[in-house]
Amino acid sequence: MRTPISSRPPMGWNSWDCYGTTVTEDEVLANARFMAEHLRQYGWDTVVIDIDWSDPTARSHGYNESAPLCMDDHGRLVPDPERFPSSVGGRGFAPLASEIHALGLRFGIHVMRGIPRRALAADTPILGTEARASDVADPSNACEWNPDMVGLHHAHPAAQAYYDSTLAMYAQWGVDFIKADDMLWPYQAADIEAYARAIGRSGRPIELSLSPGRDLSLAHLEHLREHATMWRVCDDLWDRWEDVEANFARFARWAPHASAHGWPDGDMLPLGRIGIRAERGEPRDDRLTPAERISLLTLWIVARSPLMIGGDLPSSDPTTIALFQNADVLTVLRDSSGGRELFREDDTVIWGADGAGGIGYAAVFNLADAPREIVLDMSSLALPVGATGVTELWTGRVIKTEPVAVQSNAARGVAPGSRAVRLDLAAHGAALIRFDPAEDVSAAAHRIVENV
Repeated sequence: MRTPISSRPPMGWNSWDCYGTTVTEDEVLANARFMAEHLRQYGWDTVVIDIDWSDPTARSHGYNESAPLCMDDHGRLVPDPERFPSSVGGRGFAPLASEIHALGLRFGIHVMRGIPRRALAADTPILGTEARASDVADPSNACEWNPDMVGLHHAHPAAQAYYDSTLAMYAQWGVDFIKADDMLWPYQAADIEAYARAIGRSGRPIELSLSPGRDLSLAHLEHLREHATMWRVCDDLWDRWEDVEANFARFARWAPHASAHGWPDGDMLPLGRIGIRAERGEPRDDRLTPAERISLLTLWIVARSPLMIGGDLPSSDPTTIALFQNADVLTVLRDSSGGRELFREDDTVIWGADGAGGIGYAAVFNLADAPREIVLDMSSLALPVGATGVTELWTGRVIKTEPVAVQSNAARGVAPGSRAVRLDLAAHGAALIRFDPAEDVSAAAHRIVENV
């Protein structure tokens, strides 16, 4: 029923962390142009407008009760023409989507489950049926955190017709990606199925992302795979280390199931310039340390989570943008498989993943509040114990492994006959390591030549 899924997780930008409910057409285009110029070559290709694009009274730091959402005669939300002037005259997001497509990018929007309260109050007709909003609305199943919508009675056939009509409109606009919210907490199976069915009937391949992910159980895995491209496994993530650290346990559960059947999603990357007019906090460069940014990205990448940048791209620090341009690191997201947690004790976490042609990847995290030297047996990284050198992908630095002949405090926990890798990790820092057998053979041959 769902759109076929790519062999790699979606990558793009979302307006939520920087602009909340208030993003404008000019701001969307500025981020799209920046992405096309600086990031598209690295795989970033999707631009998503988050919640309340139909609210002319949208503000930072929350939602508006009884918001005068812009709506057509059939109860379908349309863009606020003040913030999105190209939408006037009933054109919706079609002109904006066309401009983004011309940049070689994909266009996405956020939607809420259900039907607008304004449609219910006006008792609007459901397109293509004899029913009206009052026939399909279910106020007993309303969103707990947003006041705009009420649920649908899916026993009534016009409920599906309402979703079909909205998706037909989005397809006409040229939408490629939909973030459907209020779907997972609590788990709204009927809405998920109806929404996926509507996408299938729209005639356009549209990827479906489900939110918000709070308290999501693995019991839903097969249902999620059948109907969605990606699904959140956590609540909103912000620029706090405790938010990042909490996702280690979640990804340990979900990452083994990441594949072209669907992508568990750790939420947006709250990196760069955020909070400009957002739901939380004031304008700021994200409050994570450089080491914490590396850890966040390393975990999301080795777990093969979708990557959606939350910061305003044109005004973000170039050192942050450079993190999104590391082709070697992004190869792990694109081409690896089998990402899984190998070890977690005290403040050390190790992940492993497999690459093509015998390439192996390992991620080592220091969760401690202070810098640490960590010495590890190569076998603990699921890498060949005879490997003489590995590459740290964030820095490009080759790390020489050390032969261990005697058990000692210099390499505690490494057995004689094995090799050790020694890492200096910052507080809350990480290293992402690649072992390439071809490079290891080449290095060994070079040493033989040197010794002749």
